[in-house]
Amino acid sequence: MRDFTLRTYQSLLVAFQQAGYQFQTFEELMTCPIEGKSVVMRHDVDELAWNALKMAQLECELGVRATYFFRIVKQSNVPEVIEQIVGLGHEVGYHYEDLALAEGDETEAIKTFGEHLNYFRKFYPVRSVCMHGSSTSEYDNRLLWKNHSLSDYGLVGEPYLSVDFDKVFYLTDTGYAWDGGKFATRDIVESGFGLRFHKTSQIVECIKNGNFPKKALILAHTLWTDSLMQWDWLHIREFFRNNLKLLAKNNPVVERFYRRMVEMYWKK
Repeated sequence: MRDFTLRTYQSLLVAFQQAGYQFQTFEELMTCPIEGKSVVMRHDVDELAWNALKMAQLECELGVRATYFFRIVKQSNVPEVIEQIVGLGHEVGYHYEDLALAEGDETEAIKTFGEHLNYFRKFYPVRSVCMHGSSTSEYDNRLLWKNHSLSDYGLVGEPYLSVDFDKVFYLTDTGYAWDGGKFATRDIVESGFGLRFHKTSQIVECIKNGNFPKKALILAHTLWTDSLMQWDWLHIREFFRNNLKLLAKNNPVVERFYRRMVEMYWKK
């Protein structure tokens, strides 16, 4: 079975359901956490917004509520998609990157953050936000909260700032693999669970065997697709992108080339 398809994603959700896990949105995790086995399905809609809608539709069919964090860039910010995902009963949050966009200008960043947050609140009463990694920027968007408070904006949580990952197992498909942490720039958390997976089928097996943690927050990006053509293209693209990211960490020439390519992609 090909990994990172909607069919595979369905097998993951069903495995959780059959093992007695309950699904929560991220907002619910922050405000009324479930005492028993629970999982939050978090989706960072960096791009491919229509893929996000297909995932949301599948979740709705299975009775699962998830959380979708949308960026302000046009590859993510597609009003029709946001409206439909809200209509399916999912939570929507803001995937902020204002400090990177403002090139470190905190005054400008907090101003645009408020504006962008209000924009997304036209679709949903947003109460949670999540930083975008902005891997080619020197600025960590989380530093926006060094001198500001989430509560000042009516927010109850930010995954990287509000969750105790020694109690909640964190799993991400960054790099188009469940063990792609070496490709991550800021999507990294400290955890003591000691579990490692490469394929979705391994996670499913762990759930079925009863060895999966009782609490989890899982980040699944919008690269999951049943389209063979898109699936092939994304695997090729991510292979080259991941290796460029690794080379860029130690090679200034590659770093400049990679940064320029990323800038051109998001401006197109």
